[in-house]
Amino acid sequence: MTDKSWYAPTAFGVQDFPQQAPSSERSWILRFAKTRLPWGTTDEVCPVSFVEGHSPSDLRHLEKLQRERDKQIATETFSPSPYELNDFHMKDDHECFRYALLPASSHFWIYMSGVGRVVFFLFLIISIPIYISEISIESDFIWKSTKRIFLEFFSWLLGLPLLSWTIGSIVIKHFPDLWLKPSRGPIWELNRRTGLVTVFDYKNNGEYKKNGTIGELTAPFYEFDAYIATSPDSQGMPMNVLFLAHRYRNIVINFAPLLCPGPDPQPACAMWDYIQNYMDVTRPLPDLPQYEEYRHLDPTTAEYDRRTGRNPRYWIDMDDATFKQVVNDMHQRVNDIDTFKRPNLMAYFVNYVD
Repeated sequence: MTDKSWYAPTAFGVQDFPQQAPSSERSWILRFAKTRLPWGTTDEVCPVSFVEGHSPSDLRHLEKLQRERDKQIATETFSPSPYELNDFHMKDDHECFRYALLPASSHFWIYMSGVGRVVFFLFLIISIPIYISEISIESDFIWKSTKRIFLEFFSWLLGLPLLSWTIGSIVIKHFPDLWLKPSRGPIWELNRRTGLVTVFDYKNNGEYKKNGTIGELTAPFYEFDAYIATSPDSQGMPMNVLFLAHRYRNIVINFAPLLCPGPDPQPACAMWDYIQNYMDVTRPLPDLPQYEEYRHLDPTTAEYDRRTGRNPRYWIDMDDATFKQVVNDMHQRVNDIDTFKRPNLMAYFVNYVD
């Protein structure tokens, strides 16, 4: 029998939808190019990046580091690095999924490395036909023309992005204390244990609060609806972004920083299924690599694993070939998702204005 005392009385269960007030009219940001997604009838899916980002080899590496850490602690030889003592305000376990972004100072080095790398290879490809064209009209020897073209043109065209890439990469790889810094605080939190959704408020009347306080806008999960926002990018391609919007108050979560906008709506639909499955305490945690070490701590999940005989090291002991197949299977399941054909179970409990 599952011990439900660990969960708060407000914990969410898909069978426990209460009758609610009619929904408020959506604000202008939710009226344009927005599609509300149905509640319920979820599949066991998630964005593929959630699986790819935690490979079994990564889990084994983390396990090895933890063993070494425990051994050092036992022998009183452990000395944490400075950034290990920082609170990065991110958490993803059996209790809550709390999301935060690194500060602008950290993103500066990330962009310096990433953009420099992309621009370098882009300009390298562009420079090849330019070089061939210049050589074909030069009267000097090839080596002399090449030297002149490089010094006058390619040195800065390729040199500047290469320098940016090199400096950014060196800082990220060898100087974590310089770039890896915590942000002011989290952005939002989905709490499985309490069934509540929280958006952290850093502004007061549009201005950032100067006293360092962080407001919290909190509401039950069942009072939110998921929307896909579709808008064109600079090339005119439709880009889809998942939003979670409160039905009665101005509380909105934009998942674009977590799930990159794309032309296909399926990843956003898979994200909505994942969120519902994660928050629903009547069902086990989504069976993903990052949750394997926490499954025994969640009562519903622990009972499910005991009943089904799930291998507690299912992910960490998985070989690379099997993991690749699992990732491919998730790709297919996300592509086949039937979200838009499902009935909205919440419509039985809410009278939608729109």
